[in-house]
Amino acid sequence: MKNLKSKKHSLSPVTSHLKPANDTSWGKVGDWYNNHLEKDKDTYHEKVILPNLIRLLGDVKGKNVLDLACGQGYFSRAIRNESATVIGVDISKELISLATTKNKEEKNKIDFFSAPSDDLFMLKDKSQNIIVCVLAIQNIEKLSETIKECARVIKPKGKLYFVMNHPAFRIPQSSSWDYDEENDIQYRRVDQYLSEAKIKIDMNPGQKTNKKFTVSFHRPLQVYVKALVKNNFLISRIEEWESHRKSEKGPRQKAEDKARKEIPLFMCIEAQNVESRV
Repeated sequence: MKNLKSKKHSLSPVTSHLKPANDTSWGKVGDWYNNHLEKDKDTYHEKVILPNLIRLLGDVKGKNVLDLACGQGYFSRAIRNESATVIGVDISKELISLATTKNKEEKNKIDFFSAPSDDLFMLKDKSQNIIVCVLAIQNIEKLSETIKECARVIKPKGKLYFVMNHPAFRIPQSSSWDYDEENDIQYRRVDQYLSEAKIKIDMNPGQKTNKKFTVSFHRPLQVYVKALVKNNFLISRIEEWESHRKSEKGPRQKAEDKARKEIPLFMCIEAQNVESRV
């Protein structure tokens, strides 16, 4: 493939020349994550994120698309099915192994690599038309370095898409749903927002043995904006996506459904690479 560095392409796609995955990787829960996406047909991934992402990407036929922090390739395969040439990169060797296995029988294959998001060693400069990073940027510690590397591999006027848990309303261990009994209002409680935080996440709460953890990073919106602008990306669109779900009948149904429509779960930032800023 022309957008891959040929001297590195001979490496096994599951082999990285750098340090192994650290505690931000989802490799430890790879099987659970894979089953969640592939077997559950009522996920936010399928009902909310995928249709909105495909709509924003538009016609990708013949374009080079990098799926950054691609996991087990759920979005990589969907974008490939829109006739794009897709490369998937993730720090987790376990998830890349799952992605590679799912890709074996496909005619239009995807190249998958295990590597940190801040060292896309397999890609040439200015080789990608589009970069997507879906529900992963909040699990990446080296934000500035990652965006700098995206700036290196993206083509001039290429577009970068970050889809994330909404940074204003979904703050691990510092936000929650609550209910005002007197006024019959479901609302979102936010205990902190502007302070950046590194948060240990229990991947199987309630389970007492064989515990698995990962790490999430909360950042206010301005941190993402500053990092993008610093690396010659101009934000061209921000969208906020709500839940598709409905509450069961009960005394709080109306309030809960209204809250879902008013308080978005996800944010998508579209940014375009520019070679210089005025």
